[in-house]
Amino acid sequence: MFVQSVMIPRHKMVSVQTGATVREALKLLNDRQIDGMPVLSGDRYAGLITKNRIFEAAFHSDLPKQRFLDATTAGEIAIKADDTVDETAVFEETLIKVKDVPLVAVVDAEKNCLGIVTRFDVLEQFQSAFGMNKKGVRIALSSVDTEGRILRLAEVTRQFHQNIIALTTFDDDDKLVRRIVIKVDDNGDTDKFIDRLERNGFKVISVKRNG
Repeated sequence: MFVQSVMIPRHKMVSVQTGATVREALKLLNDRQIDGMPVLSGDRYAGLITKNRIFEAAFHSDLPKQRFLDATTAGEIAIKADDTVDETAVFEETLIKVKDVPLVAVVDAEKNCLGIVTRFDVLEQFQSAFGMNKKGVRIALSSVDTEGRILRLAEVTRQFHQNIIALTTFDDDDKLVRRIVIKVDDNGDTDKFIDRLERNGFKVISVKRNG
């Protein structure tokens, strides 16, 4: 999945220009009930302003609070000016970038802002990837990381006519063992399916129904 498929486009996002006062920016954040928004210079991305950043900058400012709000611009305290993603980037790149901020800007080669991806969007997509929005049986497995193991898992799944809701794999610390989380519909043959997995060399770590 690419960033462009999940981003909020420019015409739908909330933003503020660099010359806006911090008071104006804070009012917009409060009125729209959001934690952060891009700061733009024309169409170009100039950084990010958040409520936390405003409070932090006000705390460290030598100006009285009211004077700070009116005399300081959004552009002066904007952060993350260089922390952006390209619309053709893979979606996973956004995960680290929204660790400490509510959104990441999507820009083109000239740094024109094309849209944003919010932390909420990121969490929602990862919930979907793990099948958390659908009921089923979540099976955590481990297997020796050899060629053909995923293919073998698919063959066993097909034999039992299991509908795969989600499948995710992880490398274990020693890089020789692969952990696999698969979520399937509970079709009545799930216990037999799990037993067959174990007989095919997959170690079942946990099974959770309706999870």
